[in-house]
Amino acid sequence: MSKADTWFVYILECADSTLYTGVTTDLKRRLNEHNHNDRLGAKYTRVRRPVSLQYHEICTDRSHACQREAAIKNFPAGRNSA
Repeated sequence: MSKADTWFVYILECADSTLYTGVTTDLKRRLNEHNHNDRLGAKYTRVRRPVSLQYHEICTDRSHACQREAAIKNFPAGRNSA
């Protein structure tokens, strides 16, 4: 699997303690965009800086990464998983 084929799903914690979930092929670049780039950072995170990477997982392709992102976003709020 080449770097271009590697997708990540990630969770950021924002300065206001909220969480943001996304997908990318380059975690370092994307984290930098969320924290420093007003054009490329997500609208949600722009006003909640700084953000920090709390979790990531490797996915085989974009489709799988997007499926995992959707599953994570559908986790019940306020419940711990075992």
